[in-house]
Amino acid sequence: MTFQELHKKVLKAKNDNTPLPNPLTEQEQHQLDCLLHPDEYPLVWKLEDCDCTQGSCVSACTFHALEIKDGQAVLNPEKCTGCAKCIEACQNNHLTFSRDSIKTLEMLKDKNTPVFALMAPAFVGQFGENATPSRIRTALKSIGFSGMIEVAAFADILTLKEALEFKHNMERPGGFQLTSCCCPIWIKLIRDDFDKIVDHLPAAVSPMIACGRIVKQLHKGCRTVFVGPCLAKKAEAKEPELLGAIDCVLTFEELSYMFDVLQVDFSELSESEQEETREHSASAGRLYARTGGVSQAVSECVRNIDPKCRLEPVYANGVANCRKLLDDIRNGKTGGNFFEGMACDGGCVGGPKRNIPVEEGTSYVNAYADAAPYKTPAENPYVIDLIHRLGFFTIEEFLKSSDILTRSL
Repeated sequence: MTFQELHKKVLKAKNDNTPLPNPLTEQEQHQLDCLLHPDEYPLVWKLEDCDCTQGSCVSACTFHALEIKDGQAVLNPEKCTGCAKCIEACQNNHLTFSRDSIKTLEMLKDKNTPVFALMAPAFVGQFGENATPSRIRTALKSIGFSGMIEVAAFADILTLKEALEFKHNMERPGGFQLTSCCCPIWIKLIRDDFDKIVDHLPAAVSPMIACGRIVKQLHKGCRTVFVGPCLAKKAEAKEPELLGAIDCVLTFEELSYMFDVLQVDFSELSESEQEETREHSASAGRLYARTGGVSQAVSECVRNIDPKCRLEPVYANGVANCRKLLDDIRNGKTGGNFFEGMACDGGCVGGPKRNIPVEEGTSYVNAYADAAPYKTPAENPYVIDLIHRLGFFTIEEFLKSSDILTRSL
């Protein structure tokens, strides 16, 4: 059977509490083990051995994580960032991405532990025209999640942090700031290859990690599953310093597949009667999903804090363009004072495991941002409420006193 057929059979068996497929060939047994124990395997899985002489997967990887040995593609997990370019380039279709769907389903079967879905800002429109944010929440609850939390609300909080740090950085001669936005590949590029400018990178976690940490503080003993378009988020969640914030990472593609296998029909779902207000986000956090969104969000926030402080953004998308931008910054060949990079074309909406085209995803994100009742995080009462629930009186006190949003560089 094909890998997709095996994946479907295992999902159904786990959901229905029936025996797993048997007997299996040696190759199918290996694939089954990958599905059941994803943490024991790298981000990129080999479905079967190949007789590769062209090395298209090797050429596609800009991080040199692959090489051909005796006709076989060999992955170095330490160098793999999860950009997924090798999977897209493999002409034999022998490479695939790590899946956490079985692991997630097993967590959902444990009724004694609440499991929250942390939805990336790029989620709007990803599951079909009938899948409104409210119906997605209903669908997630129908398969066992305790609730859905929009990560954009935590991007709001990080926007405030970045804005305050930018104002501080601009008080120094020749100051500029590299955004510590949602893209782990952008951060890895800076940390690994551009150490001369790494001190211009704020020591902040991504919205995903901030969301996971805060949710676990507010709901002791719960588990968190991040859902987004990005394979690299699986790697970020496993970084030693960040470990524990996120229990599983599902891509939009994985969750869509789970909805299909578990027979979720959005056209038959009703809109939630009561929204969970703590999950509401401002326009700023929702814009994180597309190229230039972080810059726009931080710029508007800076303007509110100090109208005289000018943020001049320069941003890049795509790994090659990000490298070039960082080279230009290092060599003093670029203007601007705030630099944003995202590894995927178009930003997160162009992630390798999205369900819809980049242009369509961008349109949905812009419309969702325009529909937000608040433009900046400082206007958002739900952010204030969240800060109070964490035991702080003001946003400034939280940003100065809490280590939830920080990491080492």
